[in-house]
Amino acid sequence: MASAVGILTAAGTYLILRLRTFPVIVGLALLSYAVNIFIFASGRLAVALPPVLSTQAEGYTDPLTQALVLTAIVISFGMTAVIVMLALGAFLETGSDRIDTDDDDEGAR
Repeated sequence: MASAVGILTAAGTYLILRLRTFPVIVGLALLSYAVNIFIFASGRLAVALPPVLSTQAEGYTDPLTQALVLTAIVISFGMTAVIVMLALGAFLETGSDRIDTDDDDEGAR
């Protein structure tokens, strides 16, 4: 689990530093997946145990981490949709999906 979180974080960080909007969006998605796996793994991974404490079960799975991951999935989906719409609007306005600002600085002088 730790190596999966590390690889997803490294790949997401690398993609966020690109100069095109699509790799930035994919990088943000990879970072959100890494955070979701980290939160889920921090809740003591248990197989075939109920998420609530009952009298018949020997143990239970922590339901708080499952709720946090479910909430994070919904929020990351909404965030991705907003970023895609912003990137699409910028592409339609400028005709390019580059996100560098060097040209804007030179025109202001």
